[in-house]
Amino acid sequence: METQEIQQKAHERIVRILSKDIEGSMKLYPGLTKIKGVSWAMSNAACVLLKINKSKKIGELTDNEIKKITEFLKNPQAPGFILNRRNDLETGEDLHLIGVDLELKQEFDIKRLKKIKSYRGLRHALGLPMRGQRTKGNFRRNRRKGAGIQKKGPKANKRSDAIKGGKK
Repeated sequence: METQEIQQKAHERIVRILSKDIEGSMKLYPGLTKIKGVSWAMSNAACVLLKINKSKKIGELTDNEIKKITEFLKNPQAPGFILNRRNDLETGEDLHLIGVDLELKQEFDIKRLKKIKSYRGLRHALGLPMRGQRTKGNFRRNRRKGAGIQKKGPKANKRSDAIKGGKK
């Protein structure tokens, strides 16, 4: 009976890892991905390299394990392909950014692209897609009901006449 109460308290507990609250009922592997900058691959690497069971509930983690996870995510000793900022523009090092640091770097990168007036920077400034998507049908602004592309043909003409007030 007591073990059930302990498990229930562990599930109700909310754990704070790197300024992000994570529910105690979540498993460790998907729970770590709730932190901005931690991908599924990084979450898996943390579990494997720290030798913590992936299916363990976050609420059941000890303070020591939480501290180990936090230290690992701040300075991961993982393969380069898992890191989210390889060959940094300023330092040339492989970095892994998390949370607010990631958001700030991303914002500065976009500002830099706008400043040098690169194609991607101009597309960001205009609010258009920058990866080559077609824009004829998607990414349209200020769409009103029925303001799309008009159909051509006899049926379309009947509809347009009915909308205008019938044939004259």
